[in-house]
Amino acid sequence: MWAENDLGPGVPCLHSYTEPVDGKKYLMYHGTSRFAAQQIMAYGFKPSKGGMLGPGVYLSRDLNKASRYPLNLPEHERVVLRVLANVGRVKKIDYQGHPLQKTWHAHGYDTAWCPPGCGMVPSGLEEDCVWDPNRIQVIDAIYPKPVASRGNYGAYY
Repeated sequence: MWAENDLGPGVPCLHSYTEPVDGKKYLMYHGTSRFAAQQIMAYGFKPSKGGMLGPGVYLSRDLNKASRYPLNLPEHERVVLRVLANVGRVKKIDYQGHPLQKTWHAHGYDTAWCPPGCGMVPSGLEEDCVWDPNRIQVIDAIYPKPVASRGNYGAYY
């Protein structure tokens, strides 16, 4: 079970359906493995070489989106990093085959934003790709909370 109930004061945390504003900082999330989370917290993010929006660090303002990653790991092996991201100049990419889908950075943008419900992401949830990992500051890590239920103590839900 993932819960986000301790947002810090003064951090803009818009709903994920609201378009990010150029030059603002946002509370975002990055889902990863426990090992990768330790590496990121020690050495910083390394941008992916590719992906739906091209190279960069993939984040979301939606905790539910980030908590699903990595897809191939059981929930109890996942970690969500809570970060503060300076989005810089943002390009909205809202359909497959968008002319700047993977080249937005070459056109002067710092972040690509895929809005929820646009058909690009199977989950229908928001996704962001930040080109420069120096724009991202790790705040802390969120771990799934073990939930005891009848006959299944210590299970993760």
